[in-house]
Amino acid sequence: MKKLRKAWLLLMVSIVSILVLAGCGTKSKEDVTTALGKKVEEMKSYESNAKMTLQTGAEPQVYEVQIGHKKPALYRVNLKNAQKDQSQIIIRNEEGVFVLTPALNKSFRFHSEWPQNSSQAYLYESLINDINKDPDATFTATEEHYVFETKTNYQNNKLLPTQEITLNKKDLSPVSVKVMDPDKKPLVLVEFSGFKFDASFDGDAFDVKKNMTGAQLELPTSGQVSDEKDNAFSVMIPGDIPAGSEMKEQKEVATENGKRVVTTFSGDKSFTLVQERARYSDVSTSSFISGEPVDLGFTVGALTENTLTWHYQGVDFTLASQDLSQDEMMMVARSVQGAAVK
Repeated sequence: MKKLRKAWLLLMVSIVSILVLAGCGTKSKEDVTTALGKKVEEMKSYESNAKMTLQTGAEPQVYEVQIGHKKPALYRVNLKNAQKDQSQIIIRNEEGVFVLTPALNKSFRFHSEWPQNSSQAYLYESLINDINKDPDATFTATEEHYVFETKTNYQNNKLLPTQEITLNKKDLSPVSVKVMDPDKKPLVLVEFSGFKFDASFDGDAFDVKKNMTGAQLELPTSGQVSDEKDNAFSVMIPGDIPAGSEMKEQKEVATENGKRVVTTFSGDKSFTLVQERARYSDVSTSSFISGEPVDLGFTVGALTENTLTWHYQGVDFTLASQDLSQDEMMMVARSVQGAAVK
């Protein structure tokens, strides 16, 4: 009888232990959110690679992204599309925010609060900030991951209102981000690899000149925008235009640097799209641009109240309108890379 009672007590202790351990392994949304806040507060730096896939055009566009961040406010984001020799680097250092275009030997400087002023799908602390700021964020836990669905905080973009953020349970590092349209269709997918907390960086890792030189050494010959007399390029038109707009005319203007194509859209939402061959600068130049750097997915643009400028595949684009909202300008710009006029 004593042996039976002892066996029964041992069994109960084992069951209680299992229940306690199981309870310890189950974390609530609040537990995970608190842990994420602590992680961001305690980390000193990080670096990662990522693959970003855009579904905003006729065909998916895939980009390689290299991310580096060192507290308090040093950033380096290198975006590459190997198939189209498109490469840009966003740097934030003590001097300001810069967008480098190695193929042109040019950099553009902004007086901007980037990246704090909006969501950034490839920056860890931006994702955690979005989680913490959304009281209505949903939370699920799988065997290996924590998954949050939150509102985005894009400064001028209501077309991508929500995102699904998947985190690794072991170390809370990011696994993937899906940025979705109002119908919950993923238009941007970021997949992280090799994420490393508290990474070490060289003293000049965030220097504009060093990054420009290094990126140019990696460019294939076809990636350099030449200064040849042949300034031919494929003229592009937007695939998405606001209701109330229609294409009115397209004219070609001769300039000292070749042709300039001006496409005019009329109606309630009128706007003008100008495109011309970009010119390579023999001497590295840095120009100040008013406005904010905005991520168009395939490139980084400069957005003001009435204009949006960007560079893509050796061509400079300027979109100007008194009628379009900034949301609409970004919608039009994102769709330009998908359709060419033969």
